[in-house]
Amino acid sequence: MNQSLTRPESPALPSEGKGSSTRTAAMTAGLSRPSAWVARLLAVLAALGLSGLTGVEAQALTKVVFGTNWFAQAEHGGFYQALAEGIYRKAGLEVEVRMGGPQVNGMQLLLAGQIDLFMGYDIQTLQAREQGLPVVTIAASFQKDPAVIIAHPDIARIDDLRGHPVYISAASNTTFWPWLRSVHGFTDDQKRPYAFSVQPFLVDKRSATQGYATSEPWSVEKAGVKPTVFLLADLGYPPYAQTVIATDAWLAKNADVARRFVQASAEGYRSYLANPAPANELIRKANPQMEEGLLQFGLARMRDYGLVSGGDAKRRGIMTMTDARWKQTIDFQIGAGLLKASTDARRAYTLDIVNQVKVLP
Repeated sequence: MNQSLTRPESPALPSEGKGSSTRTAAMTAGLSRPSAWVARLLAVLAALGLSGLTGVEAQALTKVVFGTNWFAQAEHGGFYQALAEGIYRKAGLEVEVRMGGPQVNGMQLLLAGQIDLFMGYDIQTLQAREQGLPVVTIAASFQKDPAVIIAHPDIARIDDLRGHPVYISAASNTTFWPWLRSVHGFTDDQKRPYAFSVQPFLVDKRSATQGYATSEPWSVEKAGVKPTVFLLADLGYPPYAQTVIATDAWLAKNADVARRFVQASAEGYRSYLANPAPANELIRKANPQMEEGLLQFGLARMRDYGLVSGGDAKRRGIMTMTDARWKQTIDFQIGAGLLKASTDARRAYTLDIVNQVKVLP
C-alpha cells in the first residue's frame, strides 16, 4: 500500500501467531527419556492448559521488535507468515510486529531504541546517512519497488504521458519523480497534488496517478476501469523496497539475531507465496479494515511482478541485496541532486547478513 495513503489506526499485532503454542514439545526437547513422574506432570499440565515452564521458554527466545511501514497488508505477508507458522520461534526469536501508519515515524522509533528493526526504504536510509544518523539496511524483502504510474487504457507507453496531468504526492519529489523527469522527459508543470484517492484520476480521462502495484490498480478496477499500469522498477527505477533497517549500535551487538531474523523472514515469504492463509488471518486481525479482495490482489501482483522472488533473489535468495543495485540507486540520487556526493553512502547498507542467508524462492 502506498505509504502516503491514510487509513484509520489499527491495534498493534500480538507478538505470537496462531499455532505457536508448542511449549510442551519445546520444553522437553533434549530429554530423550523423561522419567515417569515428569511425563505424568507434563500430561497434567497439558490437560489443565498450563505450561509451568513458560519462563524457561521465554528465556530461551530473544525478543525482537520489528516496526512496519504501514498497516498490515499482503506486502508484509512474509513477516506475518513467519509469526503464524512459528518460523521465528524455531529460529530462537520472539518477534513482535508493530504496525506503522500515517502518524508513526518508524525511523524515529528505531533511533530511540523503541523498536529493534524497521521496514524502510533505500532512499530513506541514504538520506539518514547524509544527516549523520547511524542506521544501516541489512536486507530487502522486495527486489523491486512497487511504485507505479497508473494511466487510462488508451495510453500504451509511459512516454505517451508527457504533457498529461499526473497526480503526485509531495514525498515523490525526492523519490521517483526526479527519475521520471530525467529518464522519461516528464516536467514539473504536469504535477497535480495527490489527493490520497484514485477519484480525481477516474474523473480526468487525460490524467495519470501514482500508486502501488499491489493496491491502487485494484481500486481503479473496482471502479470499472481497466488501467494501464507502469511498474517503474521494470523500466529501470533502481531502489529496493521494504528493506530491514537497524541502528549501527544494535547490529554490532546482535549480528546473529539479525541473521536469524532475516533467514526466518525469507522462509516466511517463501511460505506466504505458496500458501498465504496463515499470514492473512493475522493480517486481518491486526487490520480489520483489510478487504479479502485486496489481500488476494496484492499477493497476485507480488507473484506476477516478482517483487519478492525476482531479480537477484532467483539465484541469491529472498531478502538479498547486491553492491551493484545499491550503486545504481546511489548514482541516481547523486545525479538528481538528492544526495551529496560527499555522503559515505556505502555505510547505508551491509551485505554481511544477506550473504549468510540463502532461501531460494
